[in-house]
Amino acid sequence: MVADNSSCENQISFHQEIFRKGTHMFALVIPGGYYFLKLSRADMLMIMIPIATAMLIIDISRLRQWRFWTSFARKIGGSLIRHHEQAGDFTGASYILISVCLTVALFTKPIAIAALSFIIVGDTFAAIIGRKFGRHRFYRNKTIEGSLACLGGTLITAMLLPDIGLMLAVVGAVIAVIVEAFPLGVDDNISVPLVTGLVMTLLVKLPTF
Repeated sequence: MVADNSSCENQISFHQEIFRKGTHMFALVIPGGYYFLKLSRADMLMIMIPIATAMLIIDISRLRQWRFWTSFARKIGGSLIRHHEQAGDFTGASYILISVCLTVALFTKPIAIAALSFIIVGDTFAAIIGRKFGRHRFYRNKTIEGSLACLGGTLITAMLLPDIGLMLAVVGAVIAVIVEAFPLGVDDNISVPLVTGLVMTLLVKLPTF
């Protein structure tokens, strides 16, 4: 996730950002499908691992400039590639799909759904509001406005989550915002759901949760 935050010369345009984050929000079908289709962990992994693998192959073809990318895939998504991705990094799509596989494998279904929903919604709110209204920067060009938007998005999500206590969900939402703001040197599409899922897993063992 690239938040509200990069310097302007390293960003795609705001309209491209809107489109990119729209596709990011569409990723809510992943935790939504996990819940509403009543999939088991094994079922979910059987679906998501091939999808994540396919995305990684597309990313590798981009990084190595294989013909599949240069002749076909670039025409579809090339304009949405960020500068750091062009410079040799995987795209956010690869990171979030890897994160889905890890989160589903490691955590219970309610916690996995919560952790994935937080990164999808929080990232979108942080990026769009931060890009448009962010003025007060604090850490690596993160903005207070973007982080507050991220918090608002994750708290709304926490109130809508199924099969999980509200207190636990709210704590998870706050943890997600903190990790998004200080992403530990790891792409936060991965760090946010994994750290949030771990914290919620530990907290659920306490009697107060």
